[in-house]
Amino acid sequence: MNSMRLTHKHSHKTLWLGLAGTVVVIVGSLLFGYAQTQKKEVEKMNPTKPVPSDPELQKKLTKDQYHVTRECGTETPFHNAYWDNHKPGIYVDVITGEPLFSSLDKFDSGTGWPSFTKPISKETVVEKRDSSFGMERTEARSKSSDSHLGHVFDDGPAPTRERFCINSAALRFIPVDKLKEEGYGQYLSLFQSQQTQSQQSGQKPQG
Repeated sequence: MNSMRLTHKHSHKTLWLGLAGTVVVIVGSLLFGYAQTQKKEVEKMNPTKPVPSDPELQKKLTKDQYHVTRECGTETPFHNAYWDNHKPGIYVDVITGEPLFSSLDKFDSGTGWPSFTKPISKETVVEKRDSSFGMERTEARSKSSDSHLGHVFDDGPAPTRERFCINSAALRFIPVDKLKEEGYGQYLSLFQSQQTQSQQSGQKPQG
């Protein structure tokens, strides 16, 4: 009889240990999966990562992208990816993925290039004097990749009066519904704030 009780108790103990082990494995797997997801998101948007070498960029970028970003080229107006894009989202550096501009600051300048009143952060865009082609202009370059983006003019709308005239080829557009998936979830608040303000004023959000 005692032998049966001991065996019964041992079976229960083994069962609980087995269940505990299973729970530990499941929790561990979930945490590992979450950690891997976070790692991938960080890798997608990591402006501090080394900029690829020139030969690598020539393979990675299209001919137009390379010409604009590395040879200070200018794409054809009205014949580029984002000049007429009205979707809400952000525009990131095509090389590093660093966030540069937001659709909230985009406007129709009538020039045929994407135009913005300001970058998401002044620290991400470097302004330099450009006296090429016998003109005095202000060049806009991405700080993280040192890519040529376009130029800055003083004929934009209020309140900044600045017009960042940017080449589509230097950018990659991330729509709002893809921000979290692409690792830019923290920028969702920009559009949620706008949506709240629009609802309070009874207006539809602009895209």
